[in-house]
Amino acid sequence: MKPTRSAASPSRRAAPAAKSTHTPAAGADRPDTGFSYSRPFFEGLVDSALAHAKKLGATDAGAEASEGCGLSVNVRKGELETVERNRDKSLGITVYVGHRRGNASTSDFSPAAVERTVQAAYDIARFTAEDPVAGLPDEADIAPPSSHRDLDLFHPWILSSEEAARLAMECEAAALATHKRITNSEGAGVSAQQSHFFSAHTHGFRGGYATSRHSISVAPIASLPGRNAEMQRDAWYSSMRDAADLAAPAAVGRYAAERALSRLGSRKIATTECPVLFESTLAAGLLGGFVQAISGGALYRKSTFLLDSLGKKVFPKHIDILEDPFILRGKGSSPFDEEGVRVAPRQVVEAGRVEGYFLSSYSARKLGMKTTGNAGGSHNLVMASRRTKAGDDLAAMLQKLGTGLFVVELMGQGVNYVTGDYSRGASGFWVENGQIAFPVHEITIAGNLKDMFKGIEAIGADAYNHGAKTVGSLLINRMKVAGS
Repeated sequence: MKPTRSAASPSRRAAPAAKSTHTPAAGADRPDTGFSYSRPFFEGLVDSALAHAKKLGATDAGAEASEGCGLSVNVRKGELETVERNRDKSLGITVYVGHRRGNASTSDFSPAAVERTVQAAYDIARFTAEDPVAGLPDEADIAPPSSHRDLDLFHPWILSSEEAARLAMECEAAALATHKRITNSEGAGVSAQQSHFFSAHTHGFRGGYATSRHSISVAPIASLPGRNAEMQRDAWYSSMRDAADLAAPAAVGRYAAERALSRLGSRKIATTECPVLFESTLAAGLLGGFVQAISGGALYRKSTFLLDSLGKKVFPKHIDILEDPFILRGKGSSPFDEEGVRVAPRQVVEAGRVEGYFLSSYSARKLGMKTTGNAGGSHNLVMASRRTKAGDDLAAMLQKLGTGLFVVELMGQGVNYVTGDYSRGASGFWVENGQIAFPVHEITIAGNLKDMFKGIEAIGADAYNHGAKTVGSLLINRMKVAGS
C-alpha cells in the first residue's frame, strides 16, 4: 500500500530552505558570548606555555587554548526529555626536541598546572623515537596575520532552555500534525553551540577565532494499521552558523513527516543490476570517501585505492571539485589550517583529473611534497558536473535515472578504502520510466568506488550542503542491488 499523495508525494518534495520565520531568542545580538575566558587571557596562557617549553630546552613548541559552551534540549511527544548545558576548556601543548615530539593537555589553567603539562609534553618528547619528518610547518608556509580574514563564523545564540524547548516542541508538533499516519516520534532537538580558540607556535604563527553552530532536528514515525502493520521512520534537520538562517521549526517538522510518510508501503525487490541515484544528502558521503582516499595519512601508509592518483583521471571529464576555505559563514571555512598554514581556493579535481591531495605538513614531508593547508581536514568542497543545467532538479534527475533505484538512506560502514569495495544497506524508491513506483527497503547496494566514481553520469542542480561538502543528487550508471 502506498502513502496517499495528499499526505506526502513519493516524488520527495524539496527540503525547507534556510531563513527562519522564527526570531532568535532575545540577546542573540548582544556582545555577551557566553564565554568565561577572553582572547587576551588565552594569548597570555599560550605564551606562558611556549616560554616554559623553551626554558626546558625544547627545540620548538606549539600551544592552543580553547573553550566551548552550549545548550542542547530534547523533547518527545510534547514533553521535555533532556536539558544539557556543556562547557569545556583545554590547553594543549606540543613540544619538539629535535625530531622527537611530545604532546600533553590540561583543563586546569593555573600557572602550576600549565608548567606541569609542558613538562609532561617535554618528557614524552625526550623518550619518543625520532621521526625525521616531525616538526612544525615551514615558516614559509605560515599564514601571516594580514591574511587572517573575518569569515563571519561567529553568531552566538544565547537562548534559555525554555525557549529551546518551545522551538523543539513546535518542530515536533508540526511533524505530528502533518497527517494522521504520523503516530509517534523519536523526538526533536535544538542545539546552540559556540567555541573559540587561540593558537601559536615558535615558527611565528599566532591566530585564533570564534565559531558557532546551531541546529533544529526531528525524527517522526509513520505507521500503517492493520494485519500487516508497518512503521517507517525518517528525520530532518537544519544546521547553520547563525540561528537566524535556520529553517523554520514547523517547516523542518513537516518535511521530516513527509519523508517518513513517503516510505510507507516499502517492499523488497529482486536482486538486480541497475543505475542508482543517490539523494543529495548521501552524495556528500561519496565525496567524503574520495577525500579520505586522497588524504595524506592514507597515501603515505599506502592504504588507499587511489594511491598515486595525482594527475590521473578518477572521474569522468564533466566532473569538477572545488575547495574554497573563504566562504562567508561556511561550515568548512577557516583563514588558516590547524597548523597555522595559509589556505586558498583551489581546484582539487578538474575535468575528472586529480589536481591536488589533502596534505598536512607531516604527511606532505612523508610524501616528499608540499602541504596543501589541510591539517584538520578539507575545507568547503563543491562537487559539480559541467553537464548540469539549472532545471536539473530531483524530478529531472529521476528522468535521467529512467528505471532503477533512488537511494535515500544508507546503513552500515561497508567501505574498504584499501580496495575501494563498497557495500551498504539501503532503502529508497524503485523508479520506472522516470517516475517513483514504490518505496523499497531491506536491500544492499554494492560496487567499487573506482568504478562508481568513473560511472557518474550526472549531478543534479538540487545541491545540498552537508557539513563542509556541497553536492546535488548523484547518478551512477550501474551498481549491484541485492534484494530478495
